Amino acid sequence: MDTKTLPDPATRNLLALDGQLCFALYSTSLAMSKVYRKLLKDLNLTYPQYLVMLVLWEKDAVTVSEIGEHLFLDSATLTPLLKRLEAAGLVSRVRAAHDERQVIVSLTDTGRDLREQAIGVPTGVFCATECSIDELDTMTRQLAGLRARLIQNG
Repeated sequence: MDTKTLPDPATRNLLALDGQLCFALYSTSLAMSKVYRKLLKDLNLTYPQYLVMLVLWEKDAVTVSEIGEHLFLDSATLTPLLKRLEAAGLVSRVRAAHDERQVIVSLTDTGRDLREQAIGVPTGVFCATECSIDELDTMTRQLAGLRARLIQNG
């Protein structure tokens, strides 16, 4: 890392809370979660459950590990989520015939139908941000790039 690009501790308080990238991301995530909680209430989904449903609405009948790869979650975190979605009648979980260690998660008809009700969620988030489409696209690309670098260097 080039130390010339690092901030000078003599001229900048490196431990100021509002100057921390981690805090900006964390507090923004909390605010975003609050928006989603309100929008997902009528769907009876939590935000993590919504993320799983987004994966399945894009591609149905995937393994737990595939869902985990998309969401950066391990199976220990996903399993309770998937059990709750299954209990709600939105997904089914079956062992793969070719490899019983793998569990295939599929949408039920109710889970597929929920997609139509969820169509308004992105619009609600868009309105809550008060950003333009271009601003959101730019932020999303920048955050995805940051995530990739952090994963690579972590």
